[in-house]
Parts: sequence; C-alpha cells; structure tokens
Amino acid sequence: MNKIINSCLASTGVWGLIVCTLLVISIKNVQAKPPGQVKYSVQRQENTKMRESLVLPFAFSTDDMGTVIGIGAMATGLYQKQMTVGGTIYGGGDSKGLALSLWDYRILDSERFFFSAIGMVGDYPLLRAYSPLPEDFSTAPRPGSNDSSFDDFIQAEGSSNWWDVKLEYVLPWGSAEKQSMASYQLQGGLLKHDVEQADWNPLKTGTSILIARQFNRYQEYRDEKGELSGAIHALELGFLYDNTDFPANPSQGSSQYIGFSYNPEWLQSNQQWTFVEVEASKYFSLGATSFAKQNIIALNAWLGYSPSWQVTTDAAGNSLVTNNAPFLEGATLGGMYRMRGFRQNRFHDKAVIYATAEYRMTLDYNPIADVRWLKFLNLDWFQMVFYMEGGRVSPTLHRDTLFSDWKVDAGVSLRALTAGIVVRLDFTQSKEGTSTWLMVGHPF
Repeated sequence: MNKIINSCLASTGVWGLIVCTLLVISIKNVQAKPPGQVKYSVQRQENTKMRESLVLPFAFSTDDMGTVIGIGAMATGLYQKQMTVGGTIYGGGDSKGLALSLWDYRILDSERFFFSAIGMVGDYPLLRAYSPLPEDFSTAPRPGSNDSSFDDFIQAEGSSNWWDVKLEYVLPWGSAEKQSMASYQLQGGLLKHDVEQADWNPLKTGTSILIARQFNRYQEYRDEKGELSGAIHALELGFLYDNTDFPANPSQGSSQYIGFSYNPEWLQSNQQWTFVEVEASKYFSLGATSFAKQNIIALNAWLGYSPSWQVTTDAAGNSLVTNNAPFLEGATLGGMYRMRGFRQNRFHDKAVIYATAEYRMTLDYNPIADVRWLKFLNLDWFQMVFYMEGGRVSPTLHRDTLFSDWKVDAGVSLRALTAGIVVRLDFTQSKEGTSTWLMVGHPF
C-alpha cells in the first residue's frame, strides 16, 4: 500500500491524489465515517469556476498486487453544483478492478432528497482477514480480538466486490429551514466571513440529516485448501446533526451521529446481525499565530455495540461466534479512519470504544501559491496535524473492561485544501509498526 501512495505522490500531483484515493478506497473497502454530510457548494474568491474535472492515467507496482496500470477520472459540478462523479479501472498480473461512484445527486431537482452510490468489483492476489473461519471453533485469543496476535490472520488470493446506495433527507429546521444546501465563500481557503458558531440546538442551528443506506459486500478467498466466501446485504438508518462552521474543515462547533445497522438472513447472506453506534466530534478555534492562519483542536469519540453477537464455548474452552457482523463491519478498529497505526480492520469484537485528539495547524506559508503552472491545482493551504488515538474492542460493554488495555498510536499528517476538498497523508506509529494512509477528507 505504501508503494501505491508513493507512486501517486511522485507522478500525479495534488489533484491526482484524489483519483489515487478513489483507487485506495476501492482496494481497501472502507466505510468508517458517518455515511452522510452537510450538502454545500464552495465559491473560491481566487477562482469562480464552478466545474472541476480530471482524467489521469497511473501505474504502480507492489508485492501484494504486482504491476498495475489504470486510468481514473473525477468531475464535480457537471449537472448540479454539489454533485460529483468518479471512476477508475485498472489491471495487470493477477489484479484487476473497476470502481464507479456518484455523490450527492439531488433527486429530480428536489429540494431535500440526495442520492449517492458507489461500487467496485476486483480480483486480488492477496487478501487478509483478522478473523476465524466461519462455523469453526477458535482458541483464545480469538483472531481480531483485543489481545490477538498480529500474525493470526487468513491470507489468500480472491475477489472483493462491494456497492453502497444511500438516500439522505435534509430536515427543514435549523440552518436548513429555508434551503437544504449551504454555500460557503472562501478566501485563501478559509471562510471569507468568519462568524461565531451558534449554540447547540438542532431546531434553530446546524443541519440535521436522516440517512438510509443499503450496503453490500462479497469476498471470496481461494487457497490450496479450498474456497471461503461471505456476503453482506445490510441496511443502515442514521441521524446526523452538524453544527460546525465549515463541514469540509471545521474550526468550531460540533457534530453527532447515531446509527443502527441490520443485516437480515437473506439473499447470499447467511448471518443475521445488528449494530448500534454513536459518534461525536467537537472543534475549538485557537485563532491565528505569526506562522499559522488557523489553529484548531479537534476531538472525536465513537462507541459501538452489536446486540446480536453470540458466543458458544465448547468443553475445551474454544469459542464460536454467531450472529455477528464480519470483520470489516461493526465494532472494528484499524486502518484509514480509526487507529491508523494498525492494519485495516485489525481488531473486531462485540463492542468498541475509540477516542482521538488532533491539533490542526493551517500554515500561513503556501510554497506553490505563486507558481503559475500549478495554478490549476487550486491549492489554498497546507496543514500540519499532530494526533493521538486510543481505543479497544471488547466482548462486553462493562465499564471496567471497556476502559482497560487500550491500544494507542500517534502520528503526523500533511493535509491540503485543493478546490474545496481536503486531501491528507497520514504517518502513524504504533506497537505493531508504522502505517501510511492517503485519503480525501479529515478522518472526522
């Protein structure tokens, strides 16, 4: 994965990171942040152009995927000013994949309903899962549990296909009482008119969104012992309240999300499971300094629980988990968003708790601001971020267990705002090694 990132950095520039990120998302099959966001458009004082687009070829080579070549494209504002479409196709050796996406399409020009969809199909020479085989009793500690071994995982070639569809309804109260979409004017990447954020009150301030998501996953592992496959066809209902000043890069205010996921035993899915989660974020502006035009403390916490999760223990003390979300859903830590110093989906159990703090320093110096041939990047600022994370997965919600033996990591991030989109490159250190993640958007 680091080689993928390095190829993107070396050959594509900052706008190209967005396309590379779409590829990374497709490979890693990630859904961690709240599945909705405030609907808005951005007007940059430096550039009034409403449409942005990019078509970009790429190539990279990794031990996991071999040599891969492909092409990616993204465009925003083509049909509706808030709508974005994107896609990538790549192949080579034993790897091949196709991803397509549509974000924030206002249905039939309705005022408050927005539709999004993203999907991907792919074959890979190496897939890894910190999980026991289904319907097999496993010895303690169970693979993926909080005390599990770093080397205890399933690894094989196989396929990973997934697709999500989402419908969001912006409620007619608070800041969205008269119109569902917000409009932000930026100067140098910051709000042109910095207004003190109003107090927490969903009926008078901020934006409230109802979210209905249907998500599907299918993975198949193949090795000399045979094939292992699994499918998810789940539903999620959620409520998001965002009372921040600028959702793409908040400097003050807060946001909260509560969600309920249910996977019935239907279609190809043979496990019925449920998952409940609550997430909260808070932002504090520390003002400007001589070298930073913005200093922000950002805090985030997440708590999740799977009521359906059941454990059966045999006479030898081995355990079998049933009615549980698979290792890449539910109470999971590790990867691009939460516990970035660990492998993707490294930890998984019935319950999860997580907390993080970031210090975001938006630099006053922009080294490419006056470089004429880089103007097309629309890069407004660079941001240095220092952060710490902590959390654990747990077989219970009992306080003494949930708040003991936390995993921790710390890192530094370089972020940039390009055409109103935050791009981040995170370097994180934990006891299990160093990880590098490239993504679009803040982790929260």
